[in-house]
Amino acid sequence: MATTTYQVVGFLLSMLGLAGCIAATAMDTWSTQDLYDNPVTSVFQYEGLWRSCVRQSSGFTECRPYFTILGLPAMLQAVRALMVVGIVLGAFGILVSIFALKCIRIGSMEDSAKANMTLTSGIIFIISGLCAIIGVSVFANMLVTNFWMSTANTYSGVGGMVQTVQTRYTFGAALFVGWVAGGLTLIGGVMMCIACRGLAPDNTNYKTVSYHASGHNVAYKPGGFKASTGFGSNTKSKRIYDGGARGEDEVQSQPSKYDYV
Repeated sequence: MATTTYQVVGFLLSMLGLAGCIAATAMDTWSTQDLYDNPVTSVFQYEGLWRSCVRQSSGFTECRPYFTILGLPAMLQAVRALMVVGIVLGAFGILVSIFALKCIRIGSMEDSAKANMTLTSGIIFIISGLCAIIGVSVFANMLVTNFWMSTANTYSGVGGMVQTVQTRYTFGAALFVGWVAGGLTLIGGVMMCIACRGLAPDNTNYKTVSYHASGHNVAYKPGGFKASTGFGSNTKSKRIYDGGARGEDEVQSQPSKYDYV
């Protein structure tokens, strides 16, 4: 029961994490304009992985996709690649884990095969969650670096006077969604790996031949071989070849009364 619980809970957490990764990747609020010390509040800017948007105070919003690939920063392209790889791996892990569920029977699939599939899906979910967490963290580090560089350029005038006004960006909602989604996927993968231990068959059962304690005149008959043993007895063993068709006496028999005429 505990194995099934771990497996189902891990599967559900991984599905929820995958949905969160897809939502975070598609969101446009990876970075939002920092309104602190900003004299212009009629325009609000925010950017995502695929386009940048501007929202006016009247409520009108205009978004412009990134029409270039080579012109984008290398870090942004790396974050894109990490999120896409995480989503693809998560989808593949969901497909594998569906067939690995203990409550689903497909033909004559053994428990060992389900255990291997569960372990495989768990490892895939762990890698998918790590890709999402690393991608979001790289983007957050890029935001922090640009924020402090913009702050240093803004307040670089004499006596602390404002010299230039630059747009600074801070963390958006998509970053927090990506962190939570990556964590859920990672936890789901760990739970799937734990459930694999309960699905694995017990390897302590070996196919053996039981032998009884040898007693007086106890015969063992494995196949076509027959041997008779007895402790303290002078009786010689007698072998039977070819399934008992022909017998061979290893000891000369005692003379009988018919030998004398």
